[in-house]
Amino acid sequence: MRAFIKNVRSKKWVAFVTNIYVILLTAFLIWMFFFDTNSLLIQEELQDQIEALEAEKKYLEGAIQKDRALLKELSSKEALEKFARERYLLKKKNEEVFVIQYQDSLVQKQKDE
Repeated sequence: MRAFIKNVRSKKWVAFVTNIYVILLTAFLIWMFFFDTNSLLIQEELQDQIEALEAEKKYLEGAIQKDRALLKELSSKEALEKFARERYLLKKKNEEVFVIQYQDSLVQKQKDE
């Protein structure tokens, strides 16, 4: 048995692997890649969150542009009145409003929402 251990220890790769510096470096790298607060796994999760937030930012910027265009369109009194009548079914005093909805317009309205 001792001869086997002596024979194994005489090999170059065993001497390299059992070197204290190699062992410490390996332990350090394993710690940094998997267990540290800034490990690769956590960095990957953070990168995924950044990508999701950037996608949300892009969507919200598009929504802001749509809202700005709508505000610009509603700057006149007539356009604002038309929008209020169509969207919120508002009316003037002493006025009656009749809402007529066709079956195909209901399907389109549900798709828009």
